[in-house]
Amino acid sequence: QIEVPHPGNEQQSQWLSIRRAKPDYVVLRGWGVMNPVALKTAQKVGFPADHIIGNVWSNSEEDVIPAGDAAKGYIAITTQASGEQYPVLQEVIKTVYGAGKGNLDDKKRIGSVYHNLGIVNGILNVEAIRIAQAKFGKRTLTGDEVRWGFEHLQLDPARVEALGAKDLFHSINVTWDNHEGDGCVTFQQWDDGKWKVVSGWIAPDWAFLRPIIEKSAAAYAKEHGIKVRTSGDDPVSN
Repeated sequence: QIEVPHPGNEQQSQWLSIRRAKPDYVVLRGWGVMNPVALKTAQKVGFPADHIIGNVWSNSEEDVIPAGDAAKGYIAITTQASGEQYPVLQEVIKTVYGAGKGNLDDKKRIGSVYHNLGIVNGILNVEAIRIAQAKFGKRTLTGDEVRWGFEHLQLDPARVEALGAKDLFHSINVTWDNHEGDGCVTFQQWDDGKWKVVSGWIAPDWAFLRPIIEKSAAAYAKEHGIKVRTSGDDPVSN
């Protein structure tokens, strides 16, 4: 691992070290200005952009556009795909922006990484409340009731398609002890000024990851005197 001092606007020594080490790939775990600087510096020392893999904090247009040609071929992981071809997005474009509503000043951002993340977040919020109201009634809900809705959020691929979001994201099925859901991701590559999906949906290796998560969570709970939650602790209902 190679540390980059915040904010990361100087990375010459780090990328010279990478060039000497000659790795097959570099995983970029950046934030803000660090990302375009990394791509431009990698190009300067001769490390290929298509052998740099960015994490979810390094996967937006804001991370690649400032890097110019140095970003061409760069690959990043994403939880939702880019583009505006999805039916749910087309409906938003028609009924919101087409009617002169909304507060998006730059319409070129439609279909971008962060715009589509907002669309997905909207879907999750609405579906969680819908699920909660189906149980508790169509009324203003309490915080615990909304949490119950999120913890019973079931969006399988069929439901995602019914919502007009097929291929925008894969599925999110949440339970009281797994707030992440399915965790499926895809990879995208920057080319010709836009992201292009270059993989299918990939699920995490839960058999490997879950024990690590639980061990870390248990240690944190013990250190801070937090009672570990069980299914019987739900103050609303199971």
